[in-house]
Amino acid sequence: MTKKLLATGPNGRCRACGAQLVDWARVHKRDLKDVKYTFEALRLELIRHHFWHIPLTQKAVNYARRKGRVLLRAATENQIRQLVGGENHPREGIQTPRETSPHANAIHFAQHATASCCRRCLAEWHGIPEGRALSQDEIAYLTALANMYLEERLPDLGDEPVPVPAARKEPVSKRAPVIVRVLEHQNAS
Repeated sequence: MTKKLLATGPNGRCRACGAQLVDWARVHKRDLKDVKYTFEALRLELIRHHFWHIPLTQKAVNYARRKGRVLLRAATENQIRQLVGGENHPREGIQTPRETSPHANAIHFAQHATASCCRRCLAEWHGIPEGRALSQDEIAYLTALANMYLEERLPDLGDEPVPVPAARKEPVSKRAPVIVRVLEHQNAS
């Protein structure tokens, strides 16, 4: 939430009618047995809704396939620990790559969808204060949330890694005629 929106009242309210949509005490318990409610609450926020409903990029899917479900789970924990896990972490406040970033992978989609992308989101959605290292229980909880998202979005992902050829960029020589045609068209105008 922006500072302006925070000034209008507690977060989790509908901007149109003011109805309280999120039971924050329930979400802040961080109870994996109640993950269905947490996921439904996360989907109410525009940015989270976006990541629950957009298609994963081919790069993100290929990343997951190259890892397989077993290695992807371990990579998820490692990434959460590195990106948001530390006390006064050097990356604290730096955004986890978005879907349009050339560096975005399936775990980044999961982090945004489950509000484990930065310390501000962790504080708001999970009640985990900024400025201190995450506990092992908190890391395990956030990892489990992200992995549940990945299981839902990638139901056909196998347990073992699958060799996936790297996507090749088109050689410059094949792109050049297109650029020339565009420039010729602009000059003709």
